[in-house]
Amino acid sequence: MLVKDWMNTLVFSIDANASLEKAIKLQKECKINILPVMDNKKLIGIITDRDIKRASISDKMPLDINEAISLASTVKVRDVMTPHPITIPHEYTMQEAAEILLNNKISGAPVTDHDGKMVGIINRSDVLKVLMSLTGIGKKGYLFAFSVRDQAGNIGKIVKTMRDFGCRIASILGSYEKASLNYRDVYIRIYDLEPEKYIELLQKLKETVKVSYVVDSILNKREIFEE
Repeated sequence: MLVKDWMNTLVFSIDANASLEKAIKLQKECKINILPVMDNKKLIGIITDRDIKRASISDKMPLDINEAISLASTVKVRDVMTPHPITIPHEYTMQEAAEILLNNKISGAPVTDHDGKMVGIINRSDVLKVLMSLTGIGKKGYLFAFSVRDQAGNIGKIVKTMRDFGCRIASILGSYEKASLNYRDVYIRIYDLEPEKYIELLQKLKETVKVSYVVDSILNKREIFEE
């Protein structure tokens, strides 16, 4: 999944010489947290809620609210923006984008093309949308979580058992992040399982693999199996 397919292409930006007051109004009116700052059509910075809050408590801003509003109309965006912003190439994967956001502790970043031109914005909510898409959460059914010994063919055996019960697979995800040594955590979302066959399938799976939990998104129920 590439950034260019998930980014926001409707991007509001502001000129570097515009007032801080204008930036504040634009953020509120458009309900955006990241505002790219442009100078002669070139991206030179971003202004965020954090930048605005930092400017508001600086020595430049008086405590009196009326004076603060007046001063905000004279302070330029370029004086309070974050310069040289982190950008994400539009052909990066969403996983790479998520890593950049996480490692730099930022909520979003401008997206650029091969020529360095800004073509969009990517933020944490876009990453969450991708996560939801990958998990197949839109398909109402069952999510099984397993602790699987890290050996070739083990996941295939689980999938075969599920298909023997007429299940269709919506998604298969795996992670070593918090798994036990020589194991990995596997998450399989299925649908088209007849409810009366659920208990039988669960027992069949437990005969060969450790089932950590099951979430039934049809009846909004869950079973968590202790160690």
